[in-house]
Amino acid sequence: MIFCLGVGLLTARLPHPQGLAQALNWWVIYIALPAVVLSQVTRLDSSAPLLLPALSIWLVFLGGWLLMAVAGRLLGWTRDRIGAMALTAGFGNTSFVGYPLIEALHGSGGLGLAVIADQFGSFIAMATLGLATAALYSGQQVDALAIVRRLLVFPAFWALLAALALRTLDCRPTALLELSERLGLTLTPLALFSIGLQLRLRSLGGDAAALTLGLGWKLLLAPFLVGLLLWATGLDWHATTIIVLQAGMAPMVTAAIIAQQHGLAPTLASRMVGLGLGLSLLTIPLINLVMGWLG
Repeated sequence: MIFCLGVGLLTARLPHPQGLAQALNWWVIYIALPAVVLSQVTRLDSSAPLLLPALSIWLVFLGGWLLMAVAGRLLGWTRDRIGAMALTAGFGNTSFVGYPLIEALHGSGGLGLAVIADQFGSFIAMATLGLATAALYSGQQVDALAIVRRLLVFPAFWALLAALALRTLDCRPTALLELSERLGLTLTPLALFSIGLQLRLRSLGGDAAALTLGLGWKLLLAPFLVGLLLWATGLDWHATTIIVLQAGMAPMVTAAIIAQQHGLAPTLASRMVGLGLGLSLLTIPLINLVMGWLG
């Protein structure tokens, strides 16, 4: 994990082909990510919890939105600032960053629940509540067609539907699943390399208070509260750990892009993503260590 990130950071400071990061991102999003979803969901144990991983991610967003809305009113933030913070503090990068980090910490055995949390949690919540939140705070009307379109053009969503169909039919096409597994192996090294290639930590400007509040929620308080809720349910500790780690992932890049597209404090949104990603490389292993001690 550290090696791939380090090579990416080093490459960013050396001459490299133009568009390298975009090419890597294309492979990760259109090939590696759907392959991981297909291979992991089809092999997921039938007794694995499906509701709790997704529900936890939805609760992280709702808690983040509520906290930012209340804090924004108390601190006198503008509506666009509240909207940007609700999006970036509410949604975590549970795929592009979450899959590699969880695989690095727990091996491929942890990816099944990570995929459920990402696809049924982050992806669907962002495509529905996320777009609705952006429209609300930018003064636009919610575009239901845009929500459906976003769902239908995302390759991993179709991989998820295919995997669920295979599970329902109790069908395990060996050649297809072996190919998916091999393609999925490229996700972690390429995603981490690409992250290192694009990582930029900018100055905080006048956003220190907002960043502290937003990242304090996303990286620390949200996973802590999710952990308490899951502990109360008596869920298996390994599954609890995976879900808690997904709940504590850095702010989602897509959330910042949507904020920018809707004119919601784009600089603040970018700072949340950049600083959050850098800090999460410390907080996620730390949370994993604490969960290991407690378990």
